Amino acid sequence: MKAGALLLGVAAALAVAAPGHGQERPTIVSLDYCADQYVLGLADRAQILALSPDADADFSALREAAAGLPQVHSTAEDVLALQPDLVVRSYGGDARALALFERAGIAVHQIGYTSGFDDIARVVEETAAALGRPGAGEALVAAMRDTLQAAGRGAPVEALYITPGGATAGAGTTIDALLRAAGFENAAGDRPGWREMPMERLLLDPPDLIVTGFFDTKATKLDHWSAARHPVLQETFETIPTVHLQGALLTCGTWLLADAALSARVQFEAAGGQPAAHLDAEPAR
Repeated sequence: MKAGALLLGVAAALAVAAPGHGQERPTIVSLDYCADQYVLGLADRAQILALSPDADADFSALREAAAGLPQVHSTAEDVLALQPDLVVRSYGGDARALALFERAGIAVHQIGYTSGFDDIARVVEETAAALGRPGAGEALVAAMRDTLQAAGRGAPVEALYITPGGATAGAGTTIDALLRAAGFENAAGDRPGWREMPMERLLLDPPDLIVTGFFDTKATKLDHWSAARHPVLQETFETIPTVHLQGALLTCGTWLLADAALSARVQFEAAGGQPAAHLDAEPAR
């Protein structure tokens, strides 16, 4: 029997054997680490059959909560074998796998796109409802709103976001929403999306503050070829107040961006305008 026919047979069998999807607390498989954050943040632990292989990576914010939970690859065969009631995904799983889940009667919850905190609140509430935990969603959104209120205090300053690769984030990105939530003005301006760092801008019109992200994760650790080693950026880090955000808080469009916004504001106020530590310092683990 060909592999495709075999999978269709497994899917058909599971369609008969799978538990009803109307139950209050569905069992869950998460297909990628952004979906993992929502599942770990909202589901009851007993509901979780498996998370993605990146659930405990250093760029996964809720990696400690993932400890001890099974992991599964997003292939149709592996997921179908677990017989979940619900699959949660952001980008994990291909079209073939998703079609097989549908054929097997396994519901798929798609984590929606977010570009700001109102989007995040909506996605949290939608996902909580899909997981049978609407109260958890309401509590998480309320906590996020409280954090945002605390983050937005103080006089606004112009801040520029920088990654180790020398990229910055403009309008319409979650980073732009984060900066504004922290009471900062985005020095990248109103141009939408991600783009390369404007070195000439740093020389001619430096911002009040530098905000960095992902300098602490192994996947993006600085090396001698990183754009952030450029002499202009080196000087910028040494002369302009700089705050460093945990990359794991920034990787996905979740409520954790509010924690990053608060961290940025607290660090800025604590720094008192002092230069940041030199880039050669070991990143946080």
